[in-house]
Amino acid sequence: GPALGADGIDPDAEQVLRAMSKYLGGLPAYSAKAEIDTEVIDLAGQKLQFSSSGSFLLSRPGSFHSHRHTATGAFEFFIDGKTLTLYSKGRSLYYQVAAPGTLDQAIDTFRMETGFEIPGADLLYADPYRGLMTDVTSGTHLGTTWVNGVECHQLAFRAAKVDWQIWVQEGAQPLPRQLVITSRDVFNAPQFSVTVTKWDLQPRFNEQTFS
Repeated sequence: GPALGADGIDPDAEQVLRAMSKYLGGLPAYSAKAEIDTEVIDLAGQKLQFSSSGSFLLSRPGSFHSHRHTATGAFEFFIDGKTLTLYSKGRSLYYQVAAPGTLDQAIDTFRMETGFEIPGADLLYADPYRGLMTDVTSGTHLGTTWVNGVECHQLAFRAAKVDWQIWVQEGAQPLPRQLVITSRDVFNAPQFSVTVTKWDLQPRFNEQTFS
């Protein structure tokens, strides 16, 4: 197997994850399209997978907009440096909370106020590495493979309650292409996954986009 560092983390895996984190956090703006799959265990113990499609646009330091189509309706999410808004026209749902400051602060505010996570939120922080590596006990570089026709480093990590894998694009643009999180502490270990189908590193937007 690969040589492990003193902390049980393969230096190659750590290097790829740090490069991704630095690159992603250093981009002033980007947008992406993604497919999101969430597994749910029903009362009979059957594992069911619910799929949704989403897109998001981020502009640092504090602006974000996402749109997600799910089985229960379409949801929009706005952050403009002052306020955080969750909106669903189809379900007549509207939620707003003050969230001044950076995107990092707004994500934390949403988590504390609602108990919910923004899908793939760990990747949106200015330093994704720090959040992703919380409680991680081991990490392995499994080699390179392909996600949607793009060659990627495949990394696998274990933390206190979850296992997670991430596929990071090879080369000069180390973008995350797929993230899979397995909840080991839940019966039947359901998975949550985000697969990015398209990145745009020079997105077009104006102030109205985020309000």
